[in-house]
Amino acid sequence: MVPSHVLVPLDGSPLAFDALEHALAVFDCRVTVLNVVTPLDASMSESDVLEPDETRIAEARDRGDRLIERARDRAASVDRTVETVVETGQPAETILAYVDATDVDHVVMGAHGEPMTGALRRLLGTVATAVVGEAPVPVTVIR
Repeated sequence: MVPSHVLVPLDGSPLAFDALEHALAVFDCRVTVLNVVTPLDASMSESDVLEPDETRIAEARDRGDRLIERARDRAASVDRTVETVVETGQPAETILAYVDATDVDHVVMGAHGEPMTGALRRLLGTVATAVVGEAPVPVTVIR
């Protein structure tokens, strides 16, 4: 089935931008770029010292906005446009919720080859693994 709406989650990594370029080159349809701003909580900070505050949240949103602007520029460089969304939450859960709430019928995302346990996790990052395992639509993973 040829997709009519492709979602590209964009975290700023080179593989995520490769996924965007792949989606723009391969799919002649609507493309939405989603950046997920992950709230900083104490469990994610060094020694549980950092607490979420308005400054850190604003900086994370600003970074997301800059990534979205880079995505728009990349699309424009190949005479395409992309829809853009910035959401806040845990990446895999937010991506899956976005797919469920919209008419997205294909996801194209980058993998992260960080050392992890299990064969699949060695090939894909934890977010990509969760999306591949739970998405109700096809997922293309770029490595």
